[in-house]
Amino acid sequence: MDVATSEKPTGVVWMGTRYEILLRAATTNGAMGMFQSEDQPGFGPPMHVHHDAEETFYILSGAVDFARGDERLTVRAGGAVHIPRGTPHTFRVRDEGSARMLTILTPGGFEGFFAEVAAAGFEMPRDLAAMQPISEKYRLEIVGPPLSAT
Repeated sequence: MDVATSEKPTGVVWMGTRYEILLRAATTNGAMGMFQSEDQPGFGPPMHVHHDAEETFYILSGAVDFARGDERLTVRAGGAVHIPRGTPHTFRVRDEGSARMLTILTPGGFEGFFAEVAAAGFEMPRDLAAMQPISEKYRLEIVGPPLSAT
């Protein structure tokens, strides 16, 4: 039996968040990509859609507010949320402290996005237009602003 392992996790720092890439699409025959991140209070991406991937977040520590379509929910350590492909979503780390998350995208491949935008020195929202070619490559579409504090 083949076992996918993360013998050498690689780290990428982008916008103050370190992404530890645990499994790549190349390791899992394209089935998934998995990474761990530690995000600071108030951090969250703009509302976006993954057109080719499902995304699942498992909260290792802290608390995170999510928007999934029109739904709003708070997920704390030990909880998980699944985002079906094509669903507008975003998250925001609650102000009470940082959050560590394990994120799985199926199929894999999106994990390469972070290395590309970090290498280019892009930041959001400043460089959204310049990031467009990379976003298109990974079938990522920005569809709205970040989630506001509740």
